[in-house]
Amino acid sequence: MLGNSKLNKDIIDNAYNISAARVLNEEAKALQIMADDIICDKNFADAVELIGNIEGRVIITGMGKSGHVARKIAATMSSTGTPAFFIHPAEASHGDMGMMVRGDIVLALSNSGESKELNDIIEYTRRFAITLIAITKTTDSTLGRRADIVLKLADVPEACPTGMAPTTSTTMTMALGDALAIALLEKKGFTAKDFQLFHPGGKLGQQLMQVSEIMHAGKKLPLISEDANLKDVFEIMTEKGFGCAGMLDAYGKLSGIITDGDIRRHIDFDILNKKAKDIMTKSPKVISPNSLVGEAMGIMNDVTGKFRMITCLFVVDENNIPVGILHLHDCLKAGFA
Repeated sequence: MLGNSKLNKDIIDNAYNISAARVLNEEAKALQIMADDIICDKNFADAVELIGNIEGRVIITGMGKSGHVARKIAATMSSTGTPAFFIHPAEASHGDMGMMVRGDIVLALSNSGESKELNDIIEYTRRFAITLIAITKTTDSTLGRRADIVLKLADVPEACPTGMAPTTSTTMTMALGDALAIALLEKKGFTAKDFQLFHPGGKLGQQLMQVSEIMHAGKKLPLISEDANLKDVFEIMTEKGFGCAGMLDAYGKLSGIITDGDIRRHIDFDILNKKAKDIMTKSPKVISPNSLVGEAMGIMNDVTGKFRMITCLFVVDENNIPVGILHLHDCLKAGFA
């Protein structure tokens, strides 16, 4: 009897997996239909041009599950350079309509196009000449007929057995919102640096932090001529406190580095009579100020070859002239490990 129970459980579990695969396949098919259709969709291109050139904000609205999707689209647009926020249709009818002004664009979401809660917003945009863009499956609906531009969802059934629970339709709407956000990002030439500006906290902000943001510069740099005697090198290493000094050639370019380890390896009775270039490590590892801190950590953690136990990296410009120095402790303080 126990064996039969286990067999039945395995069958049930497999049925769940089959159901999950069916839902994913149906939603994937819907997205592929939309991808094929959007290639020739002039309305999508027009929507990107309108939103990309507005002086105001994108106000995104929707009721029920469309409202949840609208919040996500607003968040994605805002974080990728397109100012946007969500307005709840019911709250709009009770005072929040004043948040919409000429120069804004309203992006209204409704699978059927007949969400009665959107009617006041639709009328408000028509009255005050505010551009209205609709995302809906039905162009011949209240929302579809009144909108300036309609972005049409594929006419496919929902993934649930009853065909009623918003599943495929919300997936398509969210994906279309992502497509709009990324098209706008590309139109504006939005870069990783811009992205970091809107994500200063958390893992994303950390991953996009550049060396120039945490390096030491100016008078803090331990730099000296490669022709200097080692007594002067010792003094500048002691003064600056990085445990190393950068050697400069006659053109001010970084030609080498001397570390505490180099001194220990070359110490003898005649060391003070030697010049910096006699014991320096030539062509040391360096990094650009525009490089990511994570890349610097990768170099310092690389224990292959002759470069071992790197705790400092000189930061150089395109001409190999030092502009900064980065210590391992600076990376750790910034949250890198």
